[in-house]
Amino acid sequence: MATPTTKRSLLSALTSSLLLAHTQATPWKVLDVDFPDPAIIHTDDGYHAFATTSGDINTQVAHSADFTTWTLLEGHDALPAPFPDWVIDDPKPGVWAPDVIQRDDGTFIMYYCAYARQDPTKHCVGAATSPSVEGPYTPEANVLACPTEQGGAIDASGYKDDDGTWYVVYKVDGSALNTDANYHPTPIMLQKMEADAVTPVGEPVQLIDRGEADGPLVEAPSITRGADGVYYMGFSSNMFDTLYYDMSWATAEAIAGPWTKSQDPGAPLLVTGDDSDAGPLGGPGGADFRDDGKAILFHAFNNGQNTSEGRGTWAAEISLEGGRITLL
Repeated sequence: MATPTTKRSLLSALTSSLLLAHTQATPWKVLDVDFPDPAIIHTDDGYHAFATTSGDINTQVAHSADFTTWTLLEGHDALPAPFPDWVIDDPKPGVWAPDVIQRDDGTFIMYYCAYARQDPTKHCVGAATSPSVEGPYTPEANVLACPTEQGGAIDASGYKDDDGTWYVVYKVDGSALNTDANYHPTPIMLQKMEADAVTPVGEPVQLIDRGEADGPLVEAPSITRGADGVYYMGFSSNMFDTLYYDMSWATAEAIAGPWTKSQDPGAPLLVTGDDSDAGPLGGPGGADFRDDGKAILFHAFNNGQNTSEGRGTWAAEISLEGGRITLL
């Protein structure tokens, strides 16, 4: 296994070469606050985005009528206490990377992760429901994915396939077990769901895992399907609090795979140094596809260098064609 120093050198060289290869349009900043891991849903009321906990808010919410201009719903918590028994008994249960979908009956489902009571150092994934997109959401009693012996589970994202089947993709958080000398697997898993979108069907299927170029992890999966019939999965590599964080993609002809990480000269799609209307991006990643697959929201460092001033949110229009994702 390559040492962390060797990996960092390889990643630095890779990032530099990719920066030279990129010819991109300009993402625009939409939220200049700490709003990481944004997830999008479109309803009759416009667009809503949900983000990782901040301060006393478990799940942050923002709204936009047109996808261009966004407003944080200050003080609003879409997932307030109480939590089910599998979640740690703490006023701050560490809710990360929520995602919201809407069932055919109109019910909204939030997928979220929180610290697990059985091992408070690990996260597990659960689901919650609400008749309103802004909540409050009521958690389901049962946990959805909880492989604590493998590091736990985070970054759940819902997807409805063309045949009406619901799926949830998530990361097995081997990163929680990492040491400086040993990186654990961080597979992205696909879980088929019942029509209620909260009950798992069968066992999850592995889609991808980290490779040498990904550093210690892959995470933040989001799936969409292009007009070309290809399935696209956005994902991030490297550590979220470093300038090596990025957003890349993999493709497949069937949702269960096999999935192939892109070797396109334009991949990763987003890396540190890429331009935006607020200046060069730092640590871009955690992207989520808009429902129509024509845009993304993602986070990056507000100060362009590190997490000390939080991670704000940017938007970008994209094209999916021929197995490639490009910025428009």
